[in-house]
Amino acid sequence: MWKSVAANAFSLLIVLCIAVAGAIGWGQREFTKEGPLAAPIFFEVPRGAGLSQVAVALEGAGAILHPSIFRLGAEYSDMAGAIRAGSFELPARASMQDILGVITQNAAPVYRYVATYILSIDGTGEQRLVERSPGTGEVVELAAFAYDAEIPEIYRDITQSGASIAYRVSIPEGLTSWQIVEGLKAAEFLTGEVDGIPAEGRLAPDTYEATRGMARGELLRQMQARQDDILMAAWETRAEGLPISTPEEALILASIIEKETAQPNERGLVASVFVNRLNRGMRLQTDPTVIYGVTEGQGILGRGLRRSELDRVTPWNTYQIDGLPPTPIANPGRASIEAALNPESSDYIFFVADGTGGHAFAVTLAEHNRNVARWREIEAEMRANSAN
Repeated sequence: MWKSVAANAFSLLIVLCIAVAGAIGWGQREFTKEGPLAAPIFFEVPRGAGLSQVAVALEGAGAILHPSIFRLGAEYSDMAGAIRAGSFELPARASMQDILGVITQNAAPVYRYVATYILSIDGTGEQRLVERSPGTGEVVELAAFAYDAEIPEIYRDITQSGASIAYRVSIPEGLTSWQIVEGLKAAEFLTGEVDGIPAEGRLAPDTYEATRGMARGELLRQMQARQDDILMAAWETRAEGLPISTPEEALILASIIEKETAQPNERGLVASVFVNRLNRGMRLQTDPTVIYGVTEGQGILGRGLRRSELDRVTPWNTYQIDGLPPTPIANPGRASIEAALNPESSDYIFFVADGTGGHAFAVTLAEHNRNVARWREIEAEMRANSAN
């Protein structure tokens, strides 16, 4: 009798082992086989979400069929604790194994919506909202508007819906610190007061990642830290024999270069002109410094310089003072900082606009005067054309 009971128990154990093995095999196949997604989707893992919550959300999004298998697979592979908060793109037919890999990978989140606040060179701001299509990466602009205009309904609806949105702030080269601060004050998704205007030249033009509710002061601190890093890295690799002795002087020169040309291929030549002038003891005689003396960086002049302003002595009027002005006149970008510290080699000491957006450079005053005369002709032609 006992032998029969033992035999039956052993048989039952074998059946149970086979069943367990079968269940495990089925679970493994379910975990690795193609998933039910017919098309790519964006999926967000909320901050602080646990494995069970994520599994249920994936089922609700139609990405998986068996939350329990997903949980077991994550725990068995020791990935349960590696799930990251953020927005992720899940490809069509992604297996549970594939999905686990996506939401645990150490990569930048992929957002369906991106809202970029772009400051323009006059210091005003424009908000743009785009939507990214999963799978194709195609970007469609949903809204573009200035804050002094009415906010589009689609922007208001999406930002108030709780949808995951990546916010960015884009700062162009050549803005003053006052213009940047004023522009950030207008950004509706940023918060907090700004305690004073940062030192001129100390904010790095770039595109910065932000979040809704981010403090304006924190964003400005990031800009300052980045500019410090850029300046010190360029200073360490500066050319020999430059007529500047401190990183601050390099920043001043870079800001003048930034305001004198928007042509990337000209920065090195413009830098060489100013370096040559400083080495010869010549005054820089550059209009943007005079303009800064008039506006002190608060807004744009919006007109040509008057003779009285060129003749007036201010700390920034390089027609009237020797050497560099006491401060930068704008926030220069990396390229202008690098040009100031590693200028091209040339004999040029003059330049003037050439009508193409660039400049005509000259070694002698006679050659420069010819270039100036040509520019005056171009200006006259432009005025005549605009009048017709």
